[in-house]
Amino acid sequence: MGSTLAHTLEDMGHTVAVIDRDPDAFRRLRSSTAKTAVHGIGHDRDALIAAGIASAAAFAAVSSGDNSNIIAARVAREVFGVENVVARIYDPRRAEVYQRLGIPTVGTVRWTADTVLRRLVPGSEGLELAPLWRDPSGSLLMTEAPLSHPWVGQRVEQLESALPLRVAYLSRGGEILLPRGDETMRAGDVLHILARAADIDGLQARLSARASEDQGV
Repeated sequence: MGSTLAHTLEDMGHTVAVIDRDPDAFRRLRSSTAKTAVHGIGHDRDALIAAGIASAAAFAAVSSGDNSNIIAARVAREVFGVENVVARIYDPRRAEVYQRLGIPTVGTVRWTADTVLRRLVPGSEGLELAPLWRDPSGSLLMTEAPLSHPWVGQRVEQLESALPLRVAYLSRGGEILLPRGDETMRAGDVLHILARAADIDGLQARLSARASEDQGV
């Protein structure tokens, strides 16, 4: 994760510094990137200063430890005033707490597993709608939901009228569409929806319910 981010950012024209407690990890870096590598702990102030945190525009904590990542992210945000901060979190229960602290988090195993399962078994009521994004207050989220069969052939405006959600965009045949209200949804569409966190419980079941029932027909 760290080396991929570092190389991608460099390819985009940014200057990157990497901190790792394991010097062997630097072998994954390009020689040019390794020149700015710092041996240390990501939340240690001296290591952060050596990496140039004072002038950093962004900070990503992507180690394998939730606690280390959130501490590092908070130090970067609250002590050094870095504006763009993100933490990698494995435990989704912790992620919700940290989102409320105003630190964006990115889940890994649980989110990936849920996403794969929703693609394998679309419309399954046993799967949660894992958030892809939350606003800092934790009250609004965006999630991905493969279109359930009952809604195939329905219009986006019908879905939005029946359920407490908004369709931000949809994926269709490898393309991203910004649908109008009169867009007819097709089999295989993957919806990216915005909903209030308070409404997300049970939304999967309602997405899977018969369209006629939800619309009172």
